[in-house]
Amino acid sequence: MQRFTIGFSIHRPELIGITADLMQDHEAIFLEEPPQSGFDQMLVGDLSVEDYLMRVDVEYPAFSRQMCRLMRKLHAAGKKIIQVEPFLQHLLAVHEFFAEGHSPEEIPLDSMAYQVYAAEKNATKALLDYYDIVIDGTFEQSIEAVLRFARADAARFRLRDTLRARSLADRLATFNSAFIEAGSIHYGLYIQLKQRLIKQVQLKPVFLAHQATHIIGRQGHLYGPGDQLTLTYIFHPKIKDGQREALLAARSLIYTKLIEKEEQTAELETFPHVRDELACIQTVKRLTLDDCKRLFPLIRHAKSVNVRIVVEDYLARFKKQEQPAISGLLH
Repeated sequence: MQRFTIGFSIHRPELIGITADLMQDHEAIFLEEPPQSGFDQMLVGDLSVEDYLMRVDVEYPAFSRQMCRLMRKLHAAGKKIIQVEPFLQHLLAVHEFFAEGHSPEEIPLDSMAYQVYAAEKNATKALLDYYDIVIDGTFEQSIEAVLRFARADAARFRLRDTLRARSLADRLATFNSAFIEAGSIHYGLYIQLKQRLIKQVQLKPVFLAHQATHIIGRQGHLYGPGDQLTLTYIFHPKIKDGQREALLAARSLIYTKLIEKEEQTAELETFPHVRDELACIQTVKRLTLDDCKRLFPLIRHAKSVNVRIVVEDYLARFKKQEQPAISGLLH
């Protein structure tokens, strides 16, 4: 029986060790990235990791650097390494099309390139609108901006997952076992692949961050309120649950100010990002819609370290009977 594993993860260096253990147990590895020039040369050592990454737009440099080194080791061990992310591949082609002097009006409306361009454009516009509104808009306007972005983002992810599932289903047939890299927000990929693959195939979802939480003796998922909202819209695009949606959006306004955004590369064996995300999720779960409304004007322009002080002080004064605040959860 063919055996495939989807590894859902966050792109943080501390989870690469867990990822490597799973990857080594499979014949092929499908990375969540479009084919890049120089990738094969990097794998065999003809191109340095640093020179390869200079050609690629990476969001998390430390993570990407360590992943490239891991891919080299796995390639040397005989693993087949394949880059598969059709949505981003189409998007890169569209950007190149524009760089050549073409305009959006020249993209055929019935093409997949146009579907990708439209989904990306809508999500990007909603995100930029959110950034503008959250600076000076009211709490209620900010909530609406979060909801609009989450819906646009969910539509983009549905298309991404559909395209990737279609491409993977064709490629997986030639392997007895394979590991599929996926961001944690792409759970829809598992559902779509399960529908496309024959019933005799074993398809197992694994949440790598959950394994990290077990190692450090903690419980809980790593889906912040914004991700929970987006996942809701991915699977239920027409849902109307105003109270729950507003609460998740409100909590996400606080969560995005609390969470540590910079890559941490020290003491990775203690899983610093996992601990931080768990702490922030547990903290905002204690906040009601009214709590978020009171906190929002106090933290909207503050830096993360100051936001944590404000939220801790608020929880200490108004939520004394509940679980410890963020500082207690981080240790």
